[in-house]
Amino acid sequence: MRIAFLTHEPFYPPSGGGSAEAVYLVQEMVSRGHEVEIFCPTIEDPKGVASKFGVKFHEFKTWRMGRYAAFRNFKYLAYPFFLEHMVKSAAINRPFDLILSQHAIAAVAAGRLRARLGCPVVMNSLDFLTGFMETWPAYVAPPFLLAMLKRFELSLPQRYAADAVLTVSETLADYISTTGFPKNRIVPIHYGYDPELFPLRTNVPPVHPPIVIMHGSLDKHHLQQIAFDAVRTVSDQKPEAIFRFVGNVSTTLQGFMERIRKQIPTARLETTGFVSYDRIGAELSKAHLGIVPYEESTGTHCAFVAKVVEYLAVGLPVVSTRLQSISHYFAKEPRVSFTDFNGIGFGKAILLRLSTQETEVQTSAIEASARVQKNLNWRSISAKAIDFSENAATGFQR
Repeated sequence: MRIAFLTHEPFYPPSGGGSAEAVYLVQEMVSRGHEVEIFCPTIEDPKGVASKFGVKFHEFKTWRMGRYAAFRNFKYLAYPFFLEHMVKSAAINRPFDLILSQHAIAAVAAGRLRARLGCPVVMNSLDFLTGFMETWPAYVAPPFLLAMLKRFELSLPQRYAADAVLTVSETLADYISTTGFPKNRIVPIHYGYDPELFPLRTNVPPVHPPIVIMHGSLDKHHLQQIAFDAVRTVSDQKPEAIFRFVGNVSTTLQGFMERIRKQIPTARLETTGFVSYDRIGAELSKAHLGIVPYEESTGTHCAFVAKVVEYLAVGLPVVSTRLQSISHYFAKEPRVSFTDFNGIGFGKAILLRLSTQETEVQTSAIEASARVQKNLNWRSISAKAIDFSENAATGFQR
C-alpha cells in the first residue's frame, strides 16, 4: 500500500512523548513492504533520515513547529489546512491507499481528506489533547470555549467517518464511543517504550542523597498544587532529597521552581534542560524514584502515561496520582503506588517508597521491568496497530 503518514510533530529525532511512537509505527509499515510517505514539519537532514527509514518526506516549512515553538497553539490550529493541501498535491497523479494520522491535530486534515480523496483513514489518538486544558486557568481556557473544543476533538472520528481509530487507552476509547462512533472500529494499543533505550539498570545509585525524578514536557497539568505540596512534605521530613526535572525548562517549570524557592527555601531542586529521547533512560537510571504528580482532568485520566512505563523499565519504583487509565492497567503492579489527587498524600507516598532500601527489592524491579518489556515494547504495540489499520484499509468501501 501507499500510505500517507500525517503528524504535527517533527518526525526524527523524536522529542519524547507521543512523537516517539511515530518512528516505530513507520518502521513496522516499511518492514511489511508498504510505501510510506511522511507529512510533517521540517526536520534536520531529511535525505539522511529518509534513507535511514526507507520513506519519503513531504516537509512543512512555512513556520517552525514543535512543542517548544513560539505561539505553538495558534500554529496548531492553522496547520491542518496546510497539511491537507500537501497531501492533496501529493495524490494528484497517484492515490494513497491509506491515510494514518497521529494526534488530533493531524486527524482534522485526515478527516477532511477522506471525503476529498476517497481514501480510508485511520486516526491514532495518543491523548485527549483538549482534556488536559481543564487544569489551565479560566482566562487561558474559558470553560464555554473549552467545552466546545473537547466535544469537537472527541467527535473527529464520527464527524469524518474514520475507518478505524487507535487509542492510547481504554478510557479514551470509551469517550470516543459515546459520540456514536462504533466501538468495534476502535482498538486501544496503549503506549510503549524501546527496551534498547530504556534498559534495566545494572547498578543502583547510592541511597544518599535520594533522587526523585520526573521527565517530560513539564506542562501545566504536570506541575501544580499536587507537585508543590509533595515537595513541601518530602523536604520537611527528608531535606536531603533532591527533586530532579529532566526536560526543557518550560515556563511552567520556571514558575514552579520560583514558587518553591520563595516558599520552601530548603527544598533541593535540579534541572537538566532538554535531553534527547535516546538519553532519557540513562538519566532515569541515576535516580531512586520516578513520579507522576498529574492534576486531575479528563485528559490525564485518558492518558497512558509513558513515564510510568519508562520508570519501571529501567528499574525505578513509581508514585503516581490515581489516573484512571494507568491505575487500571497497573492495578496489580507492586512497584507503583497510586495516591489520591492530594499533594500531602503524594509526598507521604514518596517518603514511604524512599524508606525502602533498593537493594532489598531488586528482584521485584527485575520482574516489573520484564513485564513491561513483554507487554509494552514498541514492536508488539506497532504490530497490533498496523494489523488493525491494514484490516480497516482492506475493508474500505469507496
